[in-house]
Amino acid sequence: MSEQQQDAADAEVETAAAAETDADTEPAAPDEQTSEKLVELAKRRGYFFQSSGAYGGVGGFYTFGPQGAALKGNVEDAWRDRFAVAEGNMEIDAPTIMPEPVFEASGHLDGFDDMLVECPECGESHRADHVVEDNTEYEDAESLPIPEVEEVIAEYELVCPSCGAGLADQAVETFNLMFATNIGPGDSQPGYLRPETAQGIFVEFPRLKEYARNQLPFGVTQIGRAYRNEISPRRSIIRTREFTQAELEYFVDPEEDEPDLADVADVEVTLYPATEQNDDDGSEIETTIGEAVDEGIIGDEWVAYFLGVAKPWYDAVGVDMDRFRFRQHLSGERAHYAADCWDAESEIDGNWIEMAGFAYRSDYDLSKHAEYSEDRFTVFRQYDEPKTVERATVDPDMSYLGPEFGGDAQAVVAELESLAGRDRDAFEDDSVEVELDGERHEIPVEKTGFAVEEQTEAGEHIVPHVVEPSFGVDRLVYTVLHHAYAEDEVDGEERTYLALDPEVAPTFVGVFPLQNDDELEATADEIVANLRDVGLSVTYDDSGNIGRRYRRQDEVGTPFCVTVDYETLENEETTVTVRERDTTAQKRLPVSKLPEIMAELRAGELEFDEL
Repeated sequence: MSEQQQDAADAEVETAAAAETDADTEPAAPDEQTSEKLVELAKRRGYFFQSSGAYGGVGGFYTFGPQGAALKGNVEDAWRDRFAVAEGNMEIDAPTIMPEPVFEASGHLDGFDDMLVECPECGESHRADHVVEDNTEYEDAESLPIPEVEEVIAEYELVCPSCGAGLADQAVETFNLMFATNIGPGDSQPGYLRPETAQGIFVEFPRLKEYARNQLPFGVTQIGRAYRNEISPRRSIIRTREFTQAELEYFVDPEEDEPDLADVADVEVTLYPATEQNDDDGSEIETTIGEAVDEGIIGDEWVAYFLGVAKPWYDAVGVDMDRFRFRQHLSGERAHYAADCWDAESEIDGNWIEMAGFAYRSDYDLSKHAEYSEDRFTVFRQYDEPKTVERATVDPDMSYLGPEFGGDAQAVVAELESLAGRDRDAFEDDSVEVELDGERHEIPVEKTGFAVEEQTEAGEHIVPHVVEPSFGVDRLVYTVLHHAYAEDEVDGEERTYLALDPEVAPTFVGVFPLQNDDELEATADEIVANLRDVGLSVTYDDSGNIGRRYRRQDEVGTPFCVTVDYETLENEETTVTVRERDTTAQKRLPVSKLPEIMAELRAGELEFDEL
């Protein structure tokens, strides 16, 4: 390269550095159009976009591009580190398709519904509660009964969001969200795509408890796909028909297990309890986990514990804590299994969206699966000392029951055993009554072999209760991107960048040779290899002037850029320019120490302004 060319290249670096030094690097406050801008950026830069675009796209299905898949993977890894590894919980990976009896037991076939209203003109189907929430002062229409939703639609003369036709006379109906399928050919077994990953954990409890050595409490985590046939998916990846969940099912003895709240008692939280939501003058409460438990705002200590764990984790992955809260479910919106539930919510363009639910599911799930299956969903609780107790037992005379009931004889035995366990007084008369397939039958007590015996027991079988933190990964990814979106000016030009936390940013460092020069490119290649050797995600870019390359990486959210210039080759100690994304500040660092320094920056062990 000639002396003139080298001077020009050096001038390019100096100009870019001077421009960025003078830059107004305070990000502008997000406006109401941030979501629109973000969706466009996501498509352009490979974060996410609607699937099957070549065929017109399908509502509710999105593909995560190269940047989005990396960001999503980093978020999942961060969740796994905190909720599985750090808490000492195990992880499984269950199938996404499960047989019909699983969902009969769980209650999803009967109670997993949304409210649907269909337009009489265009035929479009809409979620009735969303139509109400979008056009009235009602914030939680999902918790209202269907007749009341119909009344609100009529009172406000609400119209179809698609064509504007009136909906006042249209019936609001329930719509089950389950995706049905068949398992196997011919007279195949009916099955469903799972609507939550939780059921894959619950049905395997009899085996999982063995891995936990039958010792409570223990937790099982799972990160995977779930499917819900949404009536009207909307707002890009916030509400989709296929999405990723990260769930923890924590099994506890309700009488003996208590969480250690010491580690989370001082965690500051913004809470929006049901009492405040029901009060016309109600508002959010600023408090700590410890105070919220002491004052009864959070009723269950296990739920409180996981709220305390989740708050700093959300902060660490890049959720803006000024736009974050925990909201308690109102009684009408709680799931059928939940004794209490709190949502982690983030603010997006003035609206609050649910990112996670923290529910106390009691023994509902395990009891239901025990009832519908032939397996035992209990854990043996050892007594401190053996106890002598009276137990009612039956030893039926099968020479009587067999001819009398035929193939139903074993079912009668099961009913007698159950009755003896719960109501021994039923056997005091000459005959006892049992119900079989809706019919009542009288059986002579002498044929039941009923007896009350003293037994010495070392313990008892109990059905554990379940505490469930359930995270929506896609919504969290959207929140992280939305909260990271920023705009400023650099040398009179508007700059868009994503202020992503280094822990989750899809690319950690960009490496640029200043010019298309063999020596510069060789050095840049070596730096890329060395940085990848220490586990960093690196991109190489030699296209366009240095300012444009910075802008590309800013918009992708890359925290740092390394520029290899002619000073790198000339100085006795080989150095490069390292530029930080948010402030655009630049420092000269030795190449020999670059992998170590960048790894420390990635791990949060070093701050850029400390260099």
